[in-house]
Amino acid sequence: MDEKLEISNARKIINTRNKIIHGYDEVEDAVIWSIIKSHLPLLKGEIDNLLDA
Repeated sequence: MDEKLEISNARKIINTRNKIIHGYDEVEDAVIWSIIKSHLPLLKGEIDNLLDA
């Protein structure tokens, strides 16, 4: 993995994706909405910075 390519909470992002895609248990809408509101702005900023580099 490239040292410059750091994404906060990368492991949590992957785990959440797996839960959504594979349907482990039932994913609550409130949890997904909370993730969107709380964490998506940070992720977007990090991706924007990587694309600008």
